[in-house]
Amino acid sequence: MPELSRRPYLLRAMHEWMIDCGHTPHAIVDATQEGVQVPMSFVNEGRIVLNLSPSATQALLIGPDVMEFNARFSGTSHYIRVPLNAILGIYARETGEGMVFAEDAAGPSDGPEGDAPRPPPPPPPKPAAPKRPSLTVVK
Repeated sequence: MPELSRRPYLLRAMHEWMIDCGHTPHAIVDATQEGVQVPMSFVNEGRIVLNLSPSATQALLIGPDVMEFNARFSGTSHYIRVPLNAILGIYARETGEGMVFAEDAAGPSDGPEGDAPRPPPPPPPKPAAPKRPSLTVVK
């Protein structure tokens, strides 16, 4: 059985925790990725920040592959659809606490940056050369 992606579980958990704490969850989205449906007039430098609070979204669904909801931007209703691999992070507006995901993470290796693949450890140090004999003056 293939390993499931952790990203939807982590997003749902962080979202729920922020709501329970009375904070406003925001998601940072890479709007340049394929499949992202957001109002492009609100995209800045290829990214958009989405307010995920219950008062800002309708019918929020964080599924295994995509996040979907309806929201208003400048009074106009928009359908928002974001593949989960386009979500770069989620944070609480009030405290800045949250989780950042590796931009290139997809599938089972995704997760917080702390869990991103690490470079191999350096090779073990070479054994020290044997000490050369030395003379000591004794009086």
